[in-house]
Amino acid sequence: MIELTDFYKHYSSKKDDFSVKNINLKVEKGSITGLIGPNGSGKTTIMKAICGFHYASQGKILVSDNKDAFLDLEEKPESAMSLIGYVPEIPCLPPEMTVKNFLLYAGKTHSIPDDIIERELNRVVKDCSLEKFLSKKIKSLSKGQKQRVSFAQALIFNPPNLILDEPVSGLDPAQIIQMRTLIQKLSKDKAILMSTHILQEIYSLCTNLYILNEGEIVGQGSEAEIIKNTDSKTLEEAFLKLTSTSDR
Repeated sequence: MIELTDFYKHYSSKKDDFSVKNINLKVEKGSITGLIGPNGSGKTTIMKAICGFHYASQGKILVSDNKDAFLDLEEKPESAMSLIGYVPEIPCLPPEMTVKNFLLYAGKTHSIPDDIIERELNRVVKDCSLEKFLSKKIKSLSKGQKQRVSFAQALIFNPPNLILDEPVSGLDPAQIIQMRTLIQKLSKDKAILMSTHILQEIYSLCTNLYILNEGEIVGQGSEAEIIKNTDSKTLEEAFLKLTSTSDR
């Protein structure tokens, strides 16, 4: 599980100039939670904080291990970060390495013992359908194939929590279906937080939603709850009501 409590983040020297503020968010194990909002609403700030790229200006970030014990990201950053797999919107992969060598390298950076690293490699290769690409250099892969490699590097150490930043951005319809299937499979025993601009992915995958606007949570709950609470007919209508600055 991932939990943010009274989370604030600012980058400027002005103490009251917050990029995001008063964020209370929980991602349960066995579920997919959607984080949606306009560009600049704070999604990336929140996700990068969970992944340890920066600390909270105020508040706490807690992540749980496989035994549901919580770690404070600021107090034990290395231990907490070892419980989180991150798939960025744009895969950051070494172009000259082969898929196999890169995944073995990723496994070793997470201290996977030599006697089980091949087993873990085979697991993620199968889960991400990479069998045909192991010997290929990453630079020769398509965008969808690179995205699957990015998933595999995040999964090779089998983290209990996953952060997915726009996981289907730029993929073709067949690749999107493959990604949805993979994400649904992974959600059975992991806590998954996923940001997306595509509301169709919310319908297909997410059981709980947080809608952000101008750095604050303006709506949360299931799709049905958000529609009801905003007196809307669709999630699209509810989203527009909640993120329209002229109505706030």
